[in-house]
Amino acid sequence: MKKPEMIFFDYGHTLIYEPEFDGICGTKAVMEHALKNPDNLTVDVINKRSLEMFEDIGKTVRSQGMEIHNLMFQRLLYESLGIELSLTPLECERIFWDNASPGKAMPYAKDMLDYLESQSIRTGVISNIAFSGEALKDRLDKLLPNNHFEFVIASSEYVYRKPHPLIFEVALQKACLRKEEVWFCGDNIQADILGAHNVGIFPVWYESDLVCSYKQKEQTNPSCDHLHIMSWLELIQILKV
Repeated sequence: MKKPEMIFFDYGHTLIYEPEFDGICGTKAVMEHALKNPDNLTVDVINKRSLEMFEDIGKTVRSQGMEIHNLMFQRLLYESLGIELSLTPLECERIFWDNASPGKAMPYAKDMLDYLESQSIRTGVISNIAFSGEALKDRLDKLLPNNHFEFVIASSEYVYRKPHPLIFEVALQKACLRKEEVWFCGDNIQADILGAHNVGIFPVWYESDLVCSYKQKEQTNPSCDHLHIMSWLELIQILKV
């Protein structure tokens, strides 16, 4: 097996573990910075409105393989309720995310990234995520401070979600590499493994035993050539051969 020049990584449940998502906590933290709340809406009411809006928009946008941008979403949410905040849009996004789901590095992710850097194997990130690319990069830098990611691609800023080929092709253009020189590591069979395979990038299926709160357990193995690992230590050992 030829070693890659570069590895692209998924974000959620691949590099970072977010065991649960508590929108109430996130909204409560944001509303501590409210300048105006003319109808005296409670956190519960605001969070319920947010969930209803996200589900409604998601039926239209995500069903077409495209992404919602959280900065636009939160603007629509708060302005439609007449709420004014003392925060910039990015500050609002960060405060909400940090309180709704703090996150932590997946086991041995730091060791794996250190090893790749020691071997001059380049790294980047492609994530299906509504949060902005800047908020995503900030979170990765905070939780994986030793990373050397050359770029972080958030689907929110590129219209399409994985497995659409264009989002992978953008990454290849940024890397200035051919598809044969790159691997993609992720936990989602459809979006990550088959998505990478369909554009000619070799996929690595990272299947952690940690419970993922936002997706069902996938039972079927990918119907394409791939590498299957259960720990980032396995990837290190494979690359050492």
